[in-house]
Amino acid sequence: MVAFMKLRILIAWCLLIVPGLGLAADVELNPEHPEHYTVVEGDTLWGIAGKFLAKPWQWPEIWRENPHIANPHWIYPGDELVLDIADGRPRLQVARRFQNPLGNSVARPDEIKLVPSIRVEPLQTAIPLIPLNAIQQFLMQTKVVEQDEMDNAPYIVGFADEHILGGAGDRIYARGLPDSRLLGYMVFRSGPPYRDAETGEILGYEALYVADVEFQSPGNPSVLLIKKSNRDARIGDRILPVSTEQLKMGYQPHAPATPVYGHIISVVDGVSQIGQYSVVAIDRGTENGIETGHVLEIRRSGKAIIFRTETNETINIPSEKEGFLIIFRPYARISFGLVMNATRAIQINDVVQSPL
Repeated sequence: MVAFMKLRILIAWCLLIVPGLGLAADVELNPEHPEHYTVVEGDTLWGIAGKFLAKPWQWPEIWRENPHIANPHWIYPGDELVLDIADGRPRLQVARRFQNPLGNSVARPDEIKLVPSIRVEPLQTAIPLIPLNAIQQFLMQTKVVEQDEMDNAPYIVGFADEHILGGAGDRIYARGLPDSRLLGYMVFRSGPPYRDAETGEILGYEALYVADVEFQSPGNPSVLLIKKSNRDARIGDRILPVSTEQLKMGYQPHAPATPVYGHIISVVDGVSQIGQYSVVAIDRGTENGIETGHVLEIRRSGKAIIFRTETNETINIPSEKEGFLIIFRPYARISFGLVMNATRAIQINDVVQSPL
């Protein structure tokens, strides 16, 4: 009996980890997919995946690790990607062409051979999952904080030369700073709370970026110099250390392993229209299983309308798909994502869920 149970467990594990068996997801190819594609500067992993797949987040299902590449999860400008079928399943790999003894390529466009090669390239040249210029400023200048974190942070008590407000080039006085020149600092202002769309529970607070400041001299108050500012600094604004968190680069798009259901609760920069490459906040985070690289479907919530008849019949309007977003910075109960596709205008309180 024990041996039989061990055999069942072994078979179950094989079904989970062997490509093409058991629980492996069905990959849906883009009907207009190319047989091969050469990566160029400016490409993103999401964009390349969309050339080959109807569902770009299924990229890991067809991307096979290439042992001749130091980091098999990355592709680079100049790489030629080839789609073929292995064991009845689509597979994408990096191709290299045959060369004759003179070093000239002799392969025709339809003759592509996978052969080992060695290449050393800096990691930063790899193709990113999403356009980094769409989120770089956000990463440095947006924070989610707890109320006590802002309440207990060092704060501005005044400005040199009797200024009422401070901008680039002005000196500020602050209380509560440690006597250290080793840390960089930013000035933030308490923003509105992030709330759960259904319960109204406060999930955290937005910290609005004000300025970059440079530590000049310790004391009580300490003296700092404003180096760059997006808005005027005010007395009472809080000073927080520059985040040393780096954008996680080694991830691929993937659907959540467990069902996710939440809402868009905010859009960065206060714009009224949400579209492609808008940065949005959702009311789900790591406590709900959200992780970097998760792809979520955006849907307009269905609603009930009353059909004006003698009986005033109620009709439920189904929800409609509006696009997709990718999570790039999850917090405990809030996450930020980048809208990758938008088929119609997206709004606050629209639903985000595991892709269908």
